[in-house]
Amino acid sequence: MNILDKIVAHKKIEVVQAQQQASIQQLENKILFQRHTVSLTHNLLKENSTGIISEFKRKSPSKGIINNKSEAADVVKEYENAGVSGSSVLTDEQFFSGTIQDFISVRECVSIPLLRKDFMIDEYQFIEAKSIGADVVLLIASILTPAQVIVFTDLAKSLQLEVLLELHDETELNHVYHKVDMVGINNRNLKTFEVDIEQSIRMADKLGNGFVKVAESGISTIETLKHFKQNGFQGFLIGENFMKTANPGRACLDFISQL
Repeated sequence: MNILDKIVAHKKIEVVQAQQQASIQQLENKILFQRHTVSLTHNLLKENSTGIISEFKRKSPSKGIINNKSEAADVVKEYENAGVSGSSVLTDEQFFSGTIQDFISVRECVSIPLLRKDFMIDEYQFIEAKSIGADVVLLIASILTPAQVIVFTDLAKSLQLEVLLELHDETELNHVYHKVDMVGINNRNLKTFEVDIEQSIRMADKLGNGFVKVAESGISTIETLKHFKQNGFQGFLIGENFMKTANPGRACLDFISQL
């Protein structure tokens, strides 16, 4: 069983526990459920957009603890002030030390689009995402069937949530559904955690031009970002590069100042 299998197995238990704590009706009655969502796709395509989707992440299975001192709301507010197009907030607790409360605290203090970064395997999680103020949800092709991508995308769209579909290799291209808003290509293999920067570019060529393309993982220099941009990418998910510093918001600002 690889790390992805372990995460999904634990996520199934988490979803059952969450349903016992709050019913779908209770989630739909939350104030944030009525909130009008903000388009990340629009922000990425705007003229003079940085294209950067910053991320708040305390730890990961591959790196261990990255930053367990910074507060989510403080960091993402600084990301917003730095000029990011949107931000990702981890809500997986067991493997990434993220929480639902992290997300809610961020939502209360920023207006930029927020991506709920989690392992979405059940319809309940999409209702939950809407109830905590998410604008975008992540679908990971590696843990879903093409049929599930269709069902979950349609559900997300019915909730006015945008969808970022994450691919890792060419075998997952058959997961691409025309209604997804963005296709992210992760340079990091989720099974081995090795990073291959050119992976995104090779796959992007096979995607065509019908989707907003997002490069994920391994972006640590302006040169790498510009390389992706020259190859048709409009979004750049950057987390660890900022989070590994003592002041992630400042690191983000310094990075953007070089664009």
